Amino acid sequence: MRRYSLLAALIVLAFVMLFPFLLVGVNAFKSPAEYSSGGPLALPDGIYLDGIVDFWNRVDFARKLWNSLLISGCVAVGAVALSVLNAYALGIGRVRGRLWILVVFLVANTLPQEALVYPLYYLAKQVGLYDSRLFVILIFTVIQAAFGTYLLSAVLGRFPAEILEAAAIDGASKWRALWRIVVPISRPTLSVLLIFFFIWTWNEFFLPLVFLISNDNQTVPVALGVLQGDRLMDATMSSASALLGIVPAVVFFLIFQRTLTRGITVGAIK
Repeated sequence: MRRYSLLAALIVLAFVMLFPFLLVGVNAFKSPAEYSSGGPLALPDGIYLDGIVDFWNRVDFARKLWNSLLISGCVAVGAVALSVLNAYALGIGRVRGRLWILVVFLVANTLPQEALVYPLYYLAKQVGLYDSRLFVILIFTVIQAAFGTYLLSAVLGRFPAEILEAAAIDGASKWRALWRIVVPISRPTLSVLLIFFFIWTWNEFFLPLVFLISNDNQTVPVALGVLQGDRLMDATMSSASALLGIVPAVVFFLIFQRTLTRGITVGAIK
């Protein structure tokens, strides 16, 4: 009986969590007249796509989608690579002052982005990279790598030393041992970091809003946030914009869901 009660509670909880997304999806396919007459909870009489099409054309959503994919993908790959290099030196290399370096990385993760805006803005102006996707990629690569370094240092700190000693006896250099031994064994953890870094960067709003001011360089969250204040935006188009903003991240998560589950499971077993 207790098992069925727990299952029922989980089903109710899942419905409560999914209800806002279902509501957005339903209202995205309504016409403004249907929304005005039936309200947000009423089901649409048919599929109304004009809201999605109008929003797509108004903000040039295809370009915003490409910007978000480019920035998030580059940050995810770059942050994982940088985290591996840093963690290899700190977790396995055991450099001097390792603990204090990790403390610095931990403190870097606690800094609010608002505290970084002015120094980064001044730096971007000085180097001529303001309103550049490259600068945003560099910023988030460093920010995400700070967390990745802290996490991977703890993981690689428990890496079996016997494996690396055997590789050294066979003549493998430290660089070869890193890419041929450490990275393949740590692949589940790196895959989880790659997925998280992509999703976290995709959802970033504040720093891209400040550093990507031209319409051609804006990301999906910035396009959604800026257009919400437009007086021509109705409720159905707002729902359509929210749906278009959610779908790519959900699709990415579903594609790599098995990789994420496997990485978490392997980490739990270890």
